[in-house]
Formats: sequence, structure tokens, C-alpha cells
Amino acid sequence: MTEDAFDVIVVGSCMTDLVSQAPRLPKEGETIHGHNFFTGFGGKGANQCIQAARLGAKTAMVAKVGKDFFGDNYIQNFKDNGVHTDFVGQTTDAATGVASIIVNNAGENAIVIVAGTNMLLSRKELQEARPAISCAKVLVCQLEISPQTSLQALRMAQENKVKTIFNPAPAIPDLDPEFYRASDVFCCNESEAELMTGSSVNTVEEACRAGQELLRRGCGTVIITLGAQGCVVLDAQDSSCKHVPATAVTAVDTTGAGDSFIGALAFYMAHYPTMQLEEAARRAGQVAGVSVQAMGTQTSFPHKKDLAAELF
Repeated sequence: MTEDAFDVIVVGSCMTDLVSQAPRLPKEGETIHGHNFFTGFGGKGANQCIQAARLGAKTAMVAKVGKDFFGDNYIQNFKDNGVHTDFVGQTTDAATGVASIIVNNAGENAIVIVAGTNMLLSRKELQEARPAISCAKVLVCQLEISPQTSLQALRMAQENKVKTIFNPAPAIPDLDPEFYRASDVFCCNESEAELMTGSSVNTVEEACRAGQELLRRGCGTVIITLGAQGCVVLDAQDSSCKHVPATAVTAVDTTGAGDSFIGALAFYMAHYPTMQLEEAARRAGQVAGVSVQAMGTQTSFPHKKDLAAELF
């Protein structure tokens, strides 16, 4: 198995985005005309996996979709992006996860998410993927599937000396404390850090304080992303907090930027295991900076050929 070991394995969610654009959001009981409709591939787990794959990582996804049109399409989408799909199961017990999104002319939105098959991803699927997980370079998890499944995956990776990245999103205030100890890299954004630490995170200084609190809970390293302000990187080994500024770009659509960052971070950790984490975070920030300059989620994620040579 080691011959064809994966660089990055993501255990997580697949969602199909159903996006309607309308002049305004409808009132209760009202039907209005929209002017545009499109479907997109989303879900934090799948997004992160696709970004890592587009940079050249050998990736596999551990996920669950429905035996339906959206599920078939999603598996094809992984294949089109070079992601290994042997661990993407299909079931008739629920529908593929969907997000129904209405966006008004001001760019405001109303979203209904039905997690569907994502919540059925369980220990059984992890056991099937165990041989692959145990010799991967990096494992990535989030919280759009059952938290216990994510925690089991992180533990399985750590037992086999596989580096773990945990993205506690969407954030839950009462996160199982075991998650901190199971995270080699605990990576969240400012609002997630705020929810978990209970203190405001608007500035670099506040992010450093929140990061110190997360380190005290047992993480190996912490990265808190701050949008246009870049990110901060903290390591349990040396107590310093390093600010990694972002390159200024004109953002067109920031949807999925956090997932682009994490997918890129996983790629750098797998391909350049001796690279300092702050350098990996700097480069991941540049990849995410490219993604916000185009519309859509996965459609905006850059391929290796679209990026400057010095990022590799």
C-alpha cells in the first residue's frame, strides 16, 4: 500500500448547491421570479479535497452520497478532478446533501442546508478506508458530518503517525475536548475561534490571544485565518504568535476561500513535510487569494498551472 499511499485524505461532506438569483428574497408564502439558476459542487470536505487535488496532491475522499442524480454527479466531479473515489459510498437511505441558496441583488442570501447522507458517514466507512488512512501523509476533517465520525478519523490517523488538520466548521460551542488533542493543526476562522473561546477575534492581537487559549486545550499548532488580514500561526513548542499577512487582492466572491486555504495547506504539509508551518500558511493564503478573484466555490479554485512557480 505504501507504494501508492495518498498525500491527502479528506473525511467529510459533499453538498450540491442549488443557487437561485432573484432581485430580493421572497416573503413568507410569496412566489417571485428569479433571473438565474445554477448548481454547484460544495460541502467543506469535498471543497478542501478538490483544492488539494488541483495543486497536485494524490487525494482520496471518504464520504457518503445518495444513490441519486446528485450523488452520481458528485462522484463524477471527483473523478474529473483526479480524486480517488473508492471510499465514496452511495446509499438509498437518504438524499445527497444539498444547500438551497437564494441570493438577492445586494449579494445577501438565505440558505437551507439538508445534510442528508453526510450524517450517515460512520465508523463502518472509516474501517473500510483504514488501510489508506493509516499510511496517508495528511488527514483532514471538519464538522459537516457526525462529529464522532470526524473524531474517530483524527484518532485513527494519529495512531498511525499521520498528520491531522482539523477545521472546526461549522463551529459548535460545546466541542468535545478530545478534538483539540487529536489535532496536529487546528485551523479555524475568526468567527469560529470566537465561538469556541468566547472572546472577540477582530484583530491580530485578539487572534493571538484566542490561539493561545486553543493551544492550552491541547492542539499541536493553531492557525486562525483572518480574511484580508491574513492569518496567525501558533505552535505549542514555542509560545510565539506569528502573523502572516495576506497579499491584497480585489475579492469578487469569497465563498469557499477557507476551504481553498485548508486544501492548499494540506497539499503543502504533504509535499513539503519539512516546510515551516508559517511558510505553508503563507502560500496557502496566496492560493485562497486567487480563489476569491473568481465566482463560485470549486469553480474558483486554482489549478497548479494557474499559479506562480514560486509557490511550488
